[in-house]
Amino acid sequence: MRKSAVQISLWDIYNGVSEAIEQHKPQLIRLLEEHIDFDRLIPVSFKLAFYRYMGRKHIYHLESFIRAFVIQKLLGIPTDTLLISLLRLCAELRDFCGFDKVPDASQLTRFRDRYHPFLAQMFEDLVELTEPICREIDAKKADYFIYDTTGIELPVAENNPKFFNTKLREAKKLAKSRTDFDPYKAVYSFLPDAAKANPDARQQYINGHFCYAVKAGIVTNGLGICRHIALFDDDFRKRHPEVSSPKSDCPDKDKEIGDSVSLRPILSDFRAAHPNIHFKTFLGDSSFDSYDIYSMLRNEFSFERACIPMNPRNSKASSSDFDTSGTPICPVTGTPFTFLGKSGGKNRSSRFKWVCPASVPKGSSRVCICEHPCTDSSYGKCVYTYPDKDFRLYPGIPRNTDHWNNLYRYRVTVERTINIFKDSFTLDSGKSHRTATVKADLFLAGIAQLVGVLLADALHKPQFIKSIRKLIA
Repeated sequence: MRKSAVQISLWDIYNGVSEAIEQHKPQLIRLLEEHIDFDRLIPVSFKLAFYRYMGRKHIYHLESFIRAFVIQKLLGIPTDTLLISLLRLCAELRDFCGFDKVPDASQLTRFRDRYHPFLAQMFEDLVELTEPICREIDAKKADYFIYDTTGIELPVAENNPKFFNTKLREAKKLAKSRTDFDPYKAVYSFLPDAAKANPDARQQYINGHFCYAVKAGIVTNGLGICRHIALFDDDFRKRHPEVSSPKSDCPDKDKEIGDSVSLRPILSDFRAAHPNIHFKTFLGDSSFDSYDIYSMLRNEFSFERACIPMNPRNSKASSSDFDTSGTPICPVTGTPFTFLGKSGGKNRSSRFKWVCPASVPKGSSRVCICEHPCTDSSYGKCVYTYPDKDFRLYPGIPRNTDHWNNLYRYRVTVERTINIFKDSFTLDSGKSHRTATVKADLFLAGIAQLVGVLLADALHKPQFIKSIRKLIA
C-alpha cells in the first residue's frame, strides 16, 4: 500500500527557516538581543533631535545606527567600509541592527558629526547606570578616580612619513651652507605646529614618536571602567578658558593643556554631570605633584587620599629628620622609620605612627635592638606625623609603604583602558580627520565598554566586565 505524502505548508517552511536562523545566530548578537534594551539606553533628547531632522517618513532608525556602531566597536571592525560590507553579507547582523537598507559610508559619517553631543549624553547616562554595578563588584576599586591624557593620531598629511622626509631634505639643503647646522635636530623647527586639514591636530609626542593628534582626557575607576571622557577641542576651551593661553592665537596653546592644567576642568565637568557620584581616592602620575593640586583635591573636591608620586624637581627635605617623601629617618643611621599605622583618639587629630627601624615586635609590645639607641625608651623612638598639616607629604596614605605601592599600581588601569579604546575598539584606525567624527568615535568606544558592563552583569559574570569577547568564547 502506498504511503500518503506529507504535505508541507508555506507556514511550516517559514517556521523551519526562522528556527534554523535563530539557532545559528552569532552568540554576541543573541546575547545583546536578550539582555540589552537599546531603546531604553538612548536619551529622549537624542530621539527628538534625530526624528525632528529625519522626519516622520524615515528610512533609517536611530536605534539601528546605535546598534551598528556598538557592534563595530565590540567586534573591532576598523573602518565603516568593512562594517557596511559585513552588513550586506550577514543577514543576522543586518536584522539585529534593523536595517532594511544598508546606509552608505557618508551617512555613517554624517551621523557621527551631527549627533556627537547626544552620544556624549548617552555615555553620561550609561555612567550613572553602571556605577552601582561597579560599586557592587568591588567597592574599593570603584572608589578610585584615575585620570590620564592621551593623543588620538589623525590621518592627516603631516603624519605621513613622506612629509617628514620632505622637511628633512629642506634641512639638509640648508646644512650644506652651514657647517655648524645639524639637520636632524633642526628638522623639527621646520614642522608646523598644527595640521593643515585640522588645526585641532597639533604636534605631540605620543608613544615614543612625534605626530599630529588631538588630545583627550580619560577617567576610569580601579576596575578600568571609563567614568569620564573629554576631548580638548574648541568646545572644551570655550567652557574652560583658563586652560588656554591669554593669546588665543598662540600656536602653542594646545601644549598648555597638559595633565595638571586639565585636571580642574575635568573634575568640574564630572561633578556637574554626576553630582551624586563621589570618589575618595585620586590616582595620578607625578605630573600632578604640586601643592595647588593637592589643595584643590582635598578642599574643592573632597578627596581623602591622593596617590601621586613626588616629582624630584618639586621635592626638597623639609628637615634633617625626614626624607623628601616625609618619612622620618633615624638621626644616627639615616634609615627610614617603620610605618605602624594610623592612630587618633576622640577629639584628637588623626596621625601616622612611625617607629625606629631597629624596634622589633616582642609579645604585645616592641623592643629596640639598636646598638646605639637614640632614646632611653626600650620601645624605641616613635615619631608621629600629621596628615592634615601637609597634604602633599601625607596625602591620606603614608608614602613608601606597602599600602602605598599596592594602591598606586592601579594607576596603570587607565592606560590599559586607553589601549583598549585605541586597539580593540579601533579608535586609532579611523579614516576621518574631522574633530567631530573623532569625538563621536571616542564616546562610542565608551558606550561600547559600558554596554559590555551591562551585559556581563546581566549574565552574572562580573569578571568579564572588560572582556566582552570572552563572554562569547
